[in-house]
Amino acid sequence: MTSWIRHTTIDCTDAYRLAGFWAQVLGGTLAEDDRPGDPEATVTTAGGALLFLTVPEAKTVKNRVHLDLQPQDRSRDEEVERLLALGATLVADHRRADGTGWAILADIEGNEFCVERSAAERAG
Repeated sequence: MTSWIRHTTIDCTDAYRLAGFWAQVLGGTLAEDDRPGDPEATVTTAGGALLFLTVPEAKTVKNRVHLDLQPQDRSRDEEVERLLALGATLVADHRRADGTGWAILADIEGNEFCVERSAAERAG
């Protein structure tokens, strides 16, 4: 028997606030019992779950593990604009004139993640 990943855990300074951001990003839901000020919060999505844990240490260096997002119903560039409107920041832009590449963003606590091309853009 093997193991499976139950959820991916992300350390942060405000679990509920960061979970709320990621719930919007991923179209997920916060656990019913999560409340502001809780030391942990869970976001469930069709693709899995993210667990956010409040820790005393601040983020100081680049993530060793990050999420790569692939938009489902919009283009990569449209998704980048939507995420920026939610409060993400653009860290590095690796989008190329031919439509390939990706964008590196940071969430509201500075955790980096990438936005890749949608399946439709890859097929085109």
